[in-house]
Amino acid sequence: MDSQCSSSVGSRATIGGVGNINSTPISARIESYEGGEKKCISDVRRTFCLFVTFDLLFVTLLWIIELNVNGGIQEQLKKEVVEYDYHKSFFDIFLLAVFRFAALILAYAVCKLRHWWAIAITTAVTTGFLIVKVVVSKLLSQGAFGYLLPIISFILAWIETWLLDFKVLPQEAGDEIRYLSVQNAQDREPLLYPGPVTDGQFYSPPESMADSDEDLDDKHDLEKPIV
Repeated sequence: MDSQCSSSVGSRATIGGVGNINSTPISARIESYEGGEKKCISDVRRTFCLFVTFDLLFVTLLWIIELNVNGGIQEQLKKEVVEYDYHKSFFDIFLLAVFRFAALILAYAVCKLRHWWAIAITTAVTTGFLIVKVVVSKLLSQGAFGYLLPIISFILAWIETWLLDFKVLPQEAGDEIRYLSVQNAQDREPLLYPGPVTDGQFYSPPESMADSDEDLDDKHDLEKPIV
């Protein structure tokens, strides 16, 4: 009997231990998701903002190279900025990159929007302006940069749209759904895994030898024939 009690207690303790082991990863996942919620910005959104910054820096670098190649930076700045000509100047393409950077950083880094309308506006403005610029202006007659700057700006704008629409917003929505599901699992955890079992709940008193002897005497008295 004592061995059965000890085995039952051991099995209950093992079940309780399994419950505690299984509950630990859930708690750890809750803490990790809570830590992610407390962050100023998610990892995938930070990557998107870095790419927007790269867009501005890359277009600026190409424009500076173009200024230096065509006769010196100071002279070309005066020609393209002070004496601005829509048909020949690359300064508006640089301003277009500044517009994308300011709008997207304000919308998705400062205000932390979870909608695509801001990048839809910047991509539409960029696409429309570049198409009109290429058709109307005379950039294509100004060498390699007349092709390079409009094409690079167009490609970068659409890569930003793809990153936000197919990477940033879906991943953040999935993280939020997983966070809520893990929270619900932790709320149901006490019903699935009870606490540890004490030895007193399964205590069985030992058999009394005196009571067993009395039962045997009563049994023999009943079996004696009545005289």
